[in-house]
Amino acid sequence: MIRHLSAAVPWPYPDGGVRAFIRDQVVPNQGQGRWMWGLHLKGTEGLVGAVDLWREGRPENRGFWLGRPFWGRGYMTEAAVRITDFAFDELGFDRLVFTNAVGNRRSHDIKARTGATLVGVAPARFVDPAYSQQEVWLLTKEQWQNWRRLARVATGEPQG
Repeated sequence: MIRHLSAAVPWPYPDGGVRAFIRDQVVPNQGQGRWMWGLHLKGTEGLVGAVDLWREGRPENRGFWLGRPFWGRGYMTEAAVRITDFAFDELGFDRLVFTNAVGNRRSHDIKARTGATLVGVAPARFVDPAYSQQEVWLLTKEQWQNWRRLARVATGEPQG
């Protein structure tokens, strides 16, 4: 939901804002300590969400959003798993920190479902000023490897 987005995100989004963001922020920084993926449904061209991963410059390492019509279908959990694999296996992260607005249950649940540990609550600014606290989560590489091993056993996926 828009109300759970960081106050750093302009809202309402200005005309041409997405194009400017991609041109000025995503393209020059892609692979330079920051990575961003657009989420598309197979066989379509429309963007349904995005995931952002960064190494430094923010307290958290990953953020995401997903269009409301696509909630509850497992798309963001699938994307989060693939990007967390990439962070640990390809980029060499040893830990990831995640945040979400207190009360953003869906974001909370993705983190809890994928092995992260809730470590605290901190002040934050969101588009909706009624939200002023964020949950802070930690996921170490060891926690992730253990979670992935258990997930593979549960689904019958090959080990290794």
